[in-house]
Amino acid sequence: MSIPIYAVGDIHGQMGMLQNALSRIEADGGPDARVVFLGDYVDRGPNSREVLDLLIEGRKAGRNWVMVKGNHDRMMVRFVQDCEIADKQLPITLNWLNPRLGGQETLASYGVEVTDNDRIFQVHERACAAVPPEHLDFINALPTYHQEGELLFVHAGIRPGIPLAQQSEDDLVWIRQEFLIESSPYPWLIVHGHTPVDTAEHCGNRVNLDAGAGYGRPLATAVFEGRQCWLLTDAGRVPLEPNPR
Repeated sequence: MSIPIYAVGDIHGQMGMLQNALSRIEADGGPDARVVFLGDYVDRGPNSREVLDLLIEGRKAGRNWVMVKGNHDRMMVRFVQDCEIADKQLPITLNWLNPRLGGQETLASYGVEVTDNDRIFQVHERACAAVPPEHLDFINALPTYHQEGELLFVHAGIRPGIPLAQQSEDDLVWIRQEFLIESSPYPWLIVHGHTPVDTAEHCGNRVNLDAGAGYGRPLATAVFEGRQCWLLTDAGRVPLEPNPR
């Protein structure tokens, strides 16, 4: 029998939802449950700093947790470290401080308020003073994927036809269309987030656990035994079956 592996979708600064998800996981699998977090710990929600604190403390305490890097986590670090305001994967009109992306909410969780009169360099200076180096080091050290048994955990997805070892970080944290339209089987069941859907979905060759917590919808949590999958709810396990495409 396969050992259960739990996966948590994009958290986006939703501390209360994360605590509820961890309570459900512990009720189902005990305090030593194996948990993989799919990235995007920051932005949009109100508690990005607290989420990172919880994950860092969990790692220090020896919790059986694995965290992979998301594109929002990378954007935060690049702004604080390098004053990079816009990832090259974004449209030219969009940057991390745009309300659509949620960087301002992340900075607010560190006590940094952004006003319409601020220059970018001023925001950057305040961010550098407020964000603990430990948080930056934590995100910089995160892997871009985690493979375990028949499962591959990654934030955004992979580029079809490219060996795993040759995948680019940009694709692993940003890819959408090329990955989402692919219906051929992979060597693993891919568990990912990044692309918000109304509710978690099983597409046969992949499972999408970004159910929109960043927009106030419930944080998706799943449990896997081999390739079998259940959503973890307050009422317990609910089978997540492949949808015909």
